[in-house]
Amino acid sequence: MADKRDYYEVLGVSKGASDDEIKKAYRKKAKQYHPDLNPGDAEAEAKFKEANEAYEVLSDAQKKARYDQFGHAGVDPNYGAGGGGAYGGGFGGAGFDFGDLGDIFGSFFGGGFGGGRQANPNAPQKGETVQTRVTVSFEEAAKGCTRTVDINRVESCHECHGSGAKAGSSPKTCPDCQGRGYVNVQQRTPFGVISSQKSCQRCQGKGKVVDNPCQNCRGTGRVNKKVSVNVNIPAGIDDRQVFTVSGAGNSGVNGGPQGDLKVAVFVRPHAYFERDGYNVWLEQRVSFTQAALGDTLRIPTLDGDVKFDLPAGTQSEAVFNMKGKGIQILGGRGRGDQLVRIIVDVPKSLTPKQRELLMELEKEMGIKRGAAVNTKESFFDKFKNKK
Repeated sequence: MADKRDYYEVLGVSKGASDDEIKKAYRKKAKQYHPDLNPGDAEAEAKFKEANEAYEVLSDAQKKARYDQFGHAGVDPNYGAGGGGAYGGGFGGAGFDFGDLGDIFGSFFGGGFGGGRQANPNAPQKGETVQTRVTVSFEEAAKGCTRTVDINRVESCHECHGSGAKAGSSPKTCPDCQGRGYVNVQQRTPFGVISSQKSCQRCQGKGKVVDNPCQNCRGTGRVNKKVSVNVNIPAGIDDRQVFTVSGAGNSGVNGGPQGDLKVAVFVRPHAYFERDGYNVWLEQRVSFTQAALGDTLRIPTLDGDVKFDLPAGTQSEAVFNMKGKGIQILGGRGRGDQLVRIIVDVPKSLTPKQRELLMELEKEMGIKRGAAVNTKESFFDKFKNKK
């Protein structure tokens, strides 16, 4: 833990940074160090993981509060393990064991004293959730796509059909707990003798025992299997968002339904598009003469190139809105817009002929060299007024 860098330092923000500032800083780091943009670069991959870890804490209000108060110890689940840490030592040396106290409190709140009810161990249980990740392009995230993901999940054993017993045999009711999955025990505690219930050790709380276990699943009734699953990535999903595929997780127990599959989506940064909610920003560079005279441009969009009439006299940093050319609204109707910011390229070097022509233009427009232009009328406005 001592080797970890400060999370604020990792993202390059101050401790008082807002949620929006933290999010923007993370996106910048994630784009800079994304493994897809730095193939084979171990250092970039490490910094990408470090940024993810920092963002996971600082983007969560509760984790952030603990981190601000206690540092890494506040968000590290391993901190204080082994007793004797911040909460170790136990009641002024009275010698109580935390495990025993857990059993005592469990008997109070879990229906102890022999009168509580335990969950039926043979009741149907839904399978566990499986998680995976997939990386898609900017366009695929904006418009949706189908991907095949390979996952490891638990499935019902095909040889014993989930019973755990060898073919020709079947599980039997546990003789120790009579199928309840738990047994009643008595504990001598500082508060007296207390009756409580514990999971049956013989059947491991299942209520049944298998005398002749299936060799394929070793009596568990389930096996690990690598499978390929087709998933439909919804249009409009953003970087690091998660969606759920129902019924694609681990198989259920005792006839319970199959669990779910959660898919985390990572979106590769685009070469020239920048996402802003459901809008898309694009910087379009034009020449000095195109901005002055106007032109018909071919502007790239998510749907391909479209014609755009650039007005004469367009200023650098001017923004034009292309309605409905943005990203599909996730789970809804309509699309965002595409915002085009015009950047006017000023030539850095000129030929003698080009310089001569510009000098003539300057003279024609009545601009005196060495004098600052403080009027609201721009250079391009002057040009238009001379036409």
